[in-house]
Amino acid sequence: MKETTRFQGKHVLVLGLAKSGTAAAKLLLKLGANVTVNDRLPLEENKQAQQLEEMGAEVICGSHPLQLIHEQIDYVVKNPGIPYSNPLIEKALQQKVPVITEIELASQISEAEIIGITGSNGKTTTTTYLYEMLNGGKKSPLIAGNIGDVACEVAEHATEDDVLVTELSSFQLMGVETFKPYIAMILNIVEAHIDYHGSFENYQEAKSRIMENQTSEDYLIYNADDNQVVHIVKSGQAKKIPFSLTQRIENGAYLDRDGWLVIFGDRFIHKEEMSLPGEHNIANALAATAAAVLAGGSKEQIIHTLKTFSGVKHRLQFVDSFNGRLFYNNSKATNIPATITSLKAFEQPVVLIAGGLDRGVSFDDLIPYFKKRVKAVVTYGETADMIAETAKQAGVTKVEKTSHLNEAVETAYQCSESGDVILLSPACASWDQFKTFEQRGECFIEAVEKIIQ
Repeated sequence: MKETTRFQGKHVLVLGLAKSGTAAAKLLLKLGANVTVNDRLPLEENKQAQQLEEMGAEVICGSHPLQLIHEQIDYVVKNPGIPYSNPLIEKALQQKVPVITEIELASQISEAEIIGITGSNGKTTTTTYLYEMLNGGKKSPLIAGNIGDVACEVAEHATEDDVLVTELSSFQLMGVETFKPYIAMILNIVEAHIDYHGSFENYQEAKSRIMENQTSEDYLIYNADDNQVVHIVKSGQAKKIPFSLTQRIENGAYLDRDGWLVIFGDRFIHKEEMSLPGEHNIANALAATAAAVLAGGSKEQIIHTLKTFSGVKHRLQFVDSFNGRLFYNNSKATNIPATITSLKAFEQPVVLIAGGLDRGVSFDDLIPYFKKRVKAVVTYGETADMIAETAKQAGVTKVEKTSHLNEAVETAYQCSESGDVILLSPACASWDQFKTFEQRGECFIEAVEKIIQ
């Protein structure tokens, strides 16, 4: 762990525990800070807070008194999910108290170089792709951030022989001051999390913070096909490395006319040899491969990963094949654009399973993609009727309504034939029948296994 005196003797309020807040508080205590912890869960029910109290932190749980922000407070470290409209955060900012996230702490102590990956879609897949590509390379990869373990916890044990591969959300990036990845990546930008950021402009500003401290010694990998990204990176000071599905790029990564992934002028693999389907995954692969080359990954390992990587669980994850059918789990598709992306990934006929929480949105944007790629739609949950009606409007001949996902999987199999893809891509949140999209995905996997058995 790199030595830093930045927090020694400082009064730091850690707002919100969970994994990131707990890890941040523990690290700050090691760095000599005077730590106060505030969490909504009462102390008697809060094992994390009890442990931190034993370690020397002052613990205030069960409420959020405004007097926690006072003249002696030097920093607030907040859980990324806590909005900036929170009264304690608003008061801290009014009093010009820095509000940071644990990613900032990670950058202060990491002996390993950091690769930061952000974007509206594809972050987890690209982060995991890159982690796999770097195995056996010049440095050992460690994965953290918005995926896996908390970044400051991983950074505490990282050495100069490691490289820290981090997935970064806009929520995390809002709370950085000196954070500087030596390779930053911006995959794409679409309108998202406006309820948190207040405007699309604020959201873009948050994403751009990944590059704001980079210098000409660093690298910025960006999507040359995304106009929003191209605009954002203009102000970047790092060496710019574009990637594209449509443009020939000499100093970057692109898909050539013959279907080859070309990285810095070197052909790596033909798109037909890749294990993950869809143009969006080719884009993710181009970005990850460029970063892997810059970080010292071996070409052999990179190509092996591109050929064998099965995807991230619940994100267009290949589950299994049976009687000529291919089963894919895309439970992470909690909105319509994510379902559209997954439908665009397949050339084969698709039997789509969709449904979930009713948020009162229209599903009309799915109609063009239903017409092009979908042979049958099986719906379930609160939105079963609405999605079924949309499918009928699109001219889908087989439309079946079911009550639960378990039933929907069995019905989808009955509607399918050899050569079809059976795809769970719900276009809705999971909370009508499941606690999380992960639980929904596991239900789908179990239902597939039941059919095969």
